Amino acid sequence: MNRTTLSLIAGTAALAAVTGFATLNQPEPAGQDTARAAAELPVERTSLLCPSPSTSDLAETSYTSFTPVTKGTAATGTAELTAAAGDAAAPTDTASGKTGDKAGDKKSGKPGDKTSGGTGDKASGKKKAAKPVVAPKTPGTPAVGVTTGGDAPALLGTAEGKFAPGWTVQETTEIVAGSGRGLQGLTCTAPDTEFWFPGASTSADRTDYVHLTNPDDSAAVVDVELYGKGGALASTVGEDITVPPHSSEPILLSTLTPEKQEDLTVHVNVRSGRLGAAVQALDAKLGGDWLASSAEPAATQVIPGIPKDATAVRLVAYAPGDADADLKVQLASTSGLITPAGHETLHVKAGMTTSVDLGDVTRGEAGSLILTPTDHATPVVAAVRVLRGKGDKQESAFIPAAGPVGARASAADNAAKTAALSLTAPKGAAKVRVTASAGSGGGTSVSQTYTVKAGTTLEVRPPVPAGLKGTFALTVEPLTATPVYAARTLTVTQEGVSGFTIQTLPDDRGTVAVPQVDEDIAVLQR
Repeated sequence: MNRTTLSLIAGTAALAAVTGFATLNQPEPAGQDTARAAAELPVERTSLLCPSPSTSDLAETSYTSFTPVTKGTAATGTAELTAAAGDAAAPTDTASGKTGDKAGDKKSGKPGDKTSGGTGDKASGKKKAAKPVVAPKTPGTPAVGVTTGGDAPALLGTAEGKFAPGWTVQETTEIVAGSGRGLQGLTCTAPDTEFWFPGASTSADRTDYVHLTNPDDSAAVVDVELYGKGGALASTVGEDITVPPHSSEPILLSTLTPEKQEDLTVHVNVRSGRLGAAVQALDAKLGGDWLASSAEPAATQVIPGIPKDATAVRLVAYAPGDADADLKVQLASTSGLITPAGHETLHVKAGMTTSVDLGDVTRGEAGSLILTPTDHATPVVAAVRVLRGKGDKQESAFIPAAGPVGARASAADNAAKTAALSLTAPKGAAKVRVTASAGSGGGTSVSQTYTVKAGTTLEVRPPVPAGLKGTFALTVEPLTATPVYAARTLTVTQEGVSGFTIQTLPDDRGTVAVPQVDEDIAVLQR
């Protein structure tokens, strides 16, 4: 092999190392598309992290793992979720019936076992690998694991081969009473080095935790910064937080600052290593939900999927740079773009969190907020808190600003009558194909195509698989070049109160651009 070829393969290997996803496959024959700089190939490995869902003894949590069918993938592969080190009971895989053992069980080899040779075994000093849970059998069919009580673990997930492209895991928890009651949902996150959470709080009625999960073999070091209406909140305990390998740490925000503020922006900045991060917001009166990270700071932000029956919407924004941001606020309704009366613009001071109550801004029509700069483009992050119901039957959920669907995105854990899908096309009309997968217990996949008018939000009851048994996944694929944003709402009624949770659907990053090897060799050898 000549030196040029070796150098090129080394470069491709470096790309794989940096992205964690790159695939080195045989490129297409030369001449098929010589103008293209890179080929889009399926990723070979994906990591996802799910925080511990609840400490309530009344909690029931389901984990749903799903990979859409992708052309060109490897013939084999695996997708596994395992309990983080030191965490307790793993969920039951409803497909296999296997259940993770309790911590300290002397027969299990789990943490706390001093006799069996598992983790913490003083006799042998050997470390026994955690048993995988929620392991799907085939792409295109969800796998579900269920656990009850307050000792459900954080989960560390890895998908390889045919299960890697577009892999998604949904964590959904039902709590019938107490602080944070209702329905809490989260799309498990990929490890990263920076996260923004506008919409957190340290007010008297709120108990907010930021969960930090480390998937790697070495400890991660992280700073958790809080920004309120007057700027950064003083805190020394939020700096240099160490998260041990393969573990998860929930940090109560009120322990980082003595200040009580209704609206905060949490910035998670990883100094060393990688983490998954999410904020769990529990309200004594209004239920609770997970607050996922906002899309990266940008001058324009889209917050999709505000339900038509929202009784109150609170917008929270933060400008992380040195310049103030002046934003035009618009609602993409079912009929077009409108400007909320009295809230035409929002001024966000640099380094400060700004919030505004928009009331029942949707007025009986599903909508999405579009934030754009009025003059100079200043990056911001944003989210909304949504309330449904009235009086003592109110419930809350959060929607962060999201990226577009891109090529494809999926949302798992849907049931026939509990799911609603919101599609938004701010810049132009779009056609979108929505595919409902086979059910976790049986059924046949079905697809339907929708047209979203320019500047509108379309809310639909998604198609349901024929002969459905169990839950199913939704996969959204734009068929036109116009950017499309999407969100899925799950609703469950408990004792007359409608608990709900909303997840956005950004691009699943199921492919990676890999240089065309044959063309690059030809150029280098000239």
